[in-house]
Amino acid sequence: MNTIQVDIIEQCRRNDRNAQLQLYNQYCDGMYTVAMRFVKDSMEAEDIVQEAFIKAFSKINQFSAEVFFGAWLKRIVINKSIDCLKSRKQQLQELEEVHLKVVDIAYENEWSIDDTITLDEVKAAIGTLPDKYRYVVMLYLVEGYDHKEISEILNISEIASRTQLSRGKSKLKTLLTPLKNGTRS
Repeated sequence: MNTIQVDIIEQCRRNDRNAQLQLYNQYCDGMYTVAMRFVKDSMEAEDIVQEAFIKAFSKINQFSAEVFFGAWLKRIVINKSIDCLKSRKQQLQELEEVHLKVVDIAYENEWSIDDTITLDEVKAAIGTLPDKYRYVVMLYLVEGYDHKEISEILNISEIASRTQLSRGKSKLKTLLTPLKNGTRS
């Protein structure tokens, strides 16, 4: 981390509003984009970003310079986004219990889709996945987290992360297989 950022964070630890505003301005657009990938609603994404910054500034003493501030803040935004989605889902129904099996780890790297599929089609397909698969697929494929990080973010085991990624990718592959003569090839 560069010296300027360390100084700004130290000022934030002393509750310096100007330093907080400086960090906010530096990261708000990127964090909004992250939140939008999850909640797909601009008002909720704005609320999530605000809540994430409030939490970050209130917990800034827990921040260690071992990671970049942006990475630390991104994790807070993702957790807030997932909390929002879970809350939304709980209002409609109780979350189902999931019994997980160990999956073949080698399968993770054996995944490809037709070259004619666009990024928008992939994003749309991810959006239709059940939550338990969508979160892991987004965190792994879109955000670039590994299974250890995903397990910490979602409070699940690494095996559960691998299983849900495998099942999510399988569902995605089915969704993204082009139709030929009315059937999927």
